[in-house]
Order: sequence, then C-alpha cells, then structure tokens
Amino acid sequence: MDNYGKHSSEPVWHAPRRLRRSAVPAAIWPWLLDPSSLTRRLQQACGGGFGVQVVRQHWELPLLSEARVLGIKAGRHVLVREVRLMCGTQPWVFARTVIPATTLTGPQRRLGHLGERPLGGLLFSDPSMRRGELEVARIVRGQPLFTLATAAQPLADHAIWGRRSLFYLRDKPLLVCEMFLPGVTAP
Repeated sequence: MDNYGKHSSEPVWHAPRRLRRSAVPAAIWPWLLDPSSLTRRLQQACGGGFGVQVVRQHWELPLLSEARVLGIKAGRHVLVREVRLMCGTQPWVFARTVIPATTLTGPQRRLGHLGERPLGGLLFSDPSMRRGELEVARIVRGQPLFTLATAAQPLADHAIWGRRSLFYLRDKPLLVCEMFLPGVTAP
C-alpha cells in the first residue's frame, strides 16, 4: 500500500473524445468541454449574483490520481483549496485545486492567499499560464469527490460530472478539478 491520501473508489478520468453526448445531461454538456475560463462564463451566466464560497483550504495528502497527474512522490502534502462557485444562493460548481508546495514559490505564493477571489481570474490573466489537456469523469455516489462536492446539497442524483486539467504558471503545475452540480443551468 502506498502513502497517498484516500484513493479508493476514485473516478476514472479520460479524454473528452471518449464521451458519448447522450451520457451527459444536456445542461452540463456546454460547460464540461469549454476550454475558456469557467469563472468568466459563470459570471456571465449568473450576472451580478456570482460568488466564491470557500469550503476549506489546508495541507493534506493528495488523492492517488492527483498525485500521479502532478508527479508528486508518495507522502508529500499539497495545498488543497475547495470552493463552491455560487449563483446567488445556489451552488453551481464545486472546485478542488491541488497545489504542490514547489508551486507556491515566488509570485505563485499568491495562490495560497486567494480567499473568496476566484482562481480563474488569476489564471487566465497571467501571461505565463498554459493549460494541459482536459479530462472528464462521471463522479458517482460513494466516491470521495462526490461526497465533498455534494456535502452542502444532498442529492437524489447518483452521479455528477466533472472536468480537470493541469495549469502551469511559469511552468509550475497546479491541478484544477471542477464538478458541476445539478443547480447549474445551460449557458
């Protein structure tokens, strides 16, 4: 057994080309595959009601799949920031950002002090930012990410959809995972 954080029953992340459109709820499809700033799109769709609600931010062991994608050795802690992206009082997206300690140096130290400011605004305004390939997953009841994403909003649904990708600021990686909650409406 390795020393990573809890990783049993993780979603299977894969390239979007493997998705069948009929498998994804119609309201989620346009959000799931859009490579632009999710923050900006949510702000436009929600008007003046957009907000960031910080759920928690702390150091922990990453999930196994997160550690693998980031190339982190077993037993290394990362900074995890979990937020709800809100439209008024309705959570539309649960976002989990995983930041290796080596990324939080120089100007990137600011990533650890965002508070209720959206990460997307910082990422998409940084000229050094580049984005890796998008991965998507169906996240089901019983998986840790499902439990985290739906903690404030118990669901009758048995699954939600998510996407994740690596971002690089000055070649330093961070992993952003965004899970779409049933309240989100088609853009």
